This record gives sequence, C-alpha cells and structure tokens, in this order.
Amino acid sequence: MNIKDLIELTRQYKQDQESVYNTWFIYNDIRMKAFRSIRRGVRDIIASIKSGTFGNDFKGSPLEVVLNCITEQKQVFEGAAHPFYWKPKLRIPDIYENEENKRIFGQFLENCLSANNADKIIKEIIKLDEYKIKGLGPAVANILYFLHPTLMPPFNTAMVKGFNAIFSDKKKLGSWQHYLEMREIIIKANGELNPELSKDLGAISGLLFDVGIGKIALNENWENALKFEKDKLEKALKKRHIEVLNEVKEESEHLRIQLILTELGRSLGYNVFVATNDRTKSLDGKSLEFMTLPALPSLNLPKDVTKTVSLIDVIWINKDIEQIECAFEIEKSTSIYSGILRLVDLASSLGDKQYNFFLVAPNLREKEIIAQLKRPSFSNIDCVSLRYILFSSLYENYSALGRFGDDYKILFKIANLVNTCIY
Repeated sequence: MNIKDLIELTRQYKQDQESVYNTWFIYNDIRMKAFRSIRRGVRDIIASIKSGTFGNDFKGSPLEVVLNCITEQKQVFEGAAHPFYWKPKLRIPDIYENEENKRIFGQFLENCLSANNADKIIKEIIKLDEYKIKGLGPAVANILYFLHPTLMPPFNTAMVKGFNAIFSDKKKLGSWQHYLEMREIIIKANGELNPELSKDLGAISGLLFDVGIGKIALNENWENALKFEKDKLEKALKKRHIEVLNEVKEESEHLRIQLILTELGRSLGYNVFVATNDRTKSLDGKSLEFMTLPALPSLNLPKDVTKTVSLIDVIWINKDIEQIECAFEIEKSTSIYSGILRLVDLASSLGDKQYNFFLVAPNLREKEIIAQLKRPSFSNIDCVSLRYILFSSLYENYSALGRFGDDYKILFKIANLVNTCIY
C-alpha cells in the first residue's frame, strides 16, 4: 500500500467514532491512568524476583497485577494475559519454576525500564531471545509499550493480521525477530503519516488492530488488500458497537458517583476538585465544571506526582486552609491496584499526618478490593488509612450523610476498613 492509500485509510480510521482511535486511544481515561501503575507494577516484579518472593505461578504474582492493568484496556489488550498463564503440562512460559529463567526475565524488565533509547531496548530483546526461554515471546511487548509508548508498539494476533494486510507481508505471531522487523516498518510508516497520528505508537497499532479484526475493510481496489467476508465484517462491527455501548454505560455510572461525591463534599463544607480529564463532563443537567475547582491548591509536589494526583477522581479540600482533607478513587471497571497507588502517592507526598482516603466500587468488586488491600506492598503504610465504600451504600445514604454530617468522618458510617492491611 502506498502512502497516499495509507493516509486515506488512517483518516477513515480516525473518523469512525467506534474505532480504537476514538474509543481507546484519544478519549479513554483508563489508558491515561495505566502508564504510572504499570511502571510501578514492573518495579514490583523486579523487586519480588530479586527477593525470591515472586512465586511459582502467574496467579497471585506481581506479574498478574501488571497484566490485569493492561487487559483492562479491553479491545486492544483483551487477551494480553493469556500467554503468561502458567501451563504446567507444557511448562510454559518457563519463568515460574525455573529460577534462572525467572532471574533473566527480571533483569530484562529492569534493563528495559531504565533504558532511555530504542537501541538499548532492542539489545535487551535480542539478548532475551537468545536465551530461548520456552513460551516467553513477543507478548512481552505489551508490557514494553506501557514503559516506552513512543518506542515500542504492542503486539497481538489482530495487529499482526492487520500489519500483514496493509504492508503485504507474512509476519508470524511468536517471533521476536518478526516483531522487531514489524516495529521498524510501523515507525517508518508512522513518521510518513505525521501529523495524522501521534508519536505514541498506540494510535497506529489501533489501526492495525481494527484492520486485523475486520473493523475496517480495505478498499477492494487497493493492491494486495485483505478480503473479509461480509458476515465476518458485520460480526466485528456488531461486537465493537456492543463494547462501546457497555463503555458508555460504565462511564455514565462513574460520572454519577463523581457527581454524588461532589455534591456531598460541597454540602459538608468542602471545595471539591475532580480529575482534570473529567471536569468538562455533565450528567442530567449537572456540570462538574461549575461545581468544582479549576485547579488544585499549590502542593509543591514533583511534576510526575502532580500529574498522577490530578487524575484522582474526587478530592475534598478544606476551604479555610486550602489543604486536601479527603480523596476518592471510583473503581467501576478500572484497576483497583492503580487507584490504591494514586491515593498512596498523594498521601505519602503530603506526608504531615495520616489521611483517610476511600475506594468507591460496585458491590461485585468487594472481594477484589479486599484482596488488593491485603497485598504485601500495601502493608505497613502509616501515611494513609484506606477504606472502601460500596456503590449501594453510597446510593442509599448520601442524602442523609450530607444532612447530618459535619465533616468527612461521617463516611465512616458506611465505609469498610480492611484491618489486616493498612492501619
């Protein structure tokens, strides 16, 4: 496909309101929140391998936490965890019971995490490939993407199919060599498409994905175009439409909880700040922008911490002293782990007292919240006491809490504390 045709295809991709570009890359809050959490999770993997606490199974390991953060991106990364499930009969991927392979994997992640250019990462990939660790292939690239989104594209079956269709190639899924060859072509094409797509390789990878699943059918007149049967294309379109409708429903409930917490905070006498990427949203004629602060008070935090804190869903601020009093992360479908990290980052950065912060989540996620709060990495944290509030409790009681409460401590009436974790 020549560059003219590729530009036309890219514009078609960007104009489709149900494309990966519009439903994941541009407007998806989950994507924005994932990067810091995944970097922190990779550090936990490295530390656990070094200390000998990584474990001998995917389940319960810090690698599971990282892959959960990635797979919650849905669409593009839906099956990203599957290659890492421990399959005892096949002994793949051989990084759980083989201590040497585990060490090699940890060293690979550590070197890639600290790398500051593509050449260093490629060198580490080639070294890892030379060890021929059974079952450990280019699926790891999905982790690398979240560490270096402008240098490493993600990698899955649909993207390979889309790549082969667009670039008339025959790349294979399980080959690191083919991944690196694809990467070179993707980066070259992305440069030629400038300014149509971002330098973040998630944008062009989404294009490959949409072509690979049949969401975007290539023009029959284009040379070597991929031909999709009509029913296959219609099935892909229907699946994406259902996904988009579910995401809209989830976003609506998330926003409804944000509005409740905003109104409750104001009725208790606080100024309220909501995540910067949510400020312009409104529901049922109520606009967050007109109910909340345009910016956080000056906290003198490092730039990366400030960016993370600004994505916390709701923060209550004491009007008199302009200091943070209380904070909430709403976890409708996003990673519980990521939400806890943001709250702990905020509390540890403020550092002058113990704060009471809250996770707010659907009833169905209660067991998941308790499991995350019991993780060793969140034990013995003295800067914050984390409680969780279930949606049903908040819906039932928020009006009464606003009428009868004096400050945020009224929330203790409906909040739950996992005593075995954080004190």
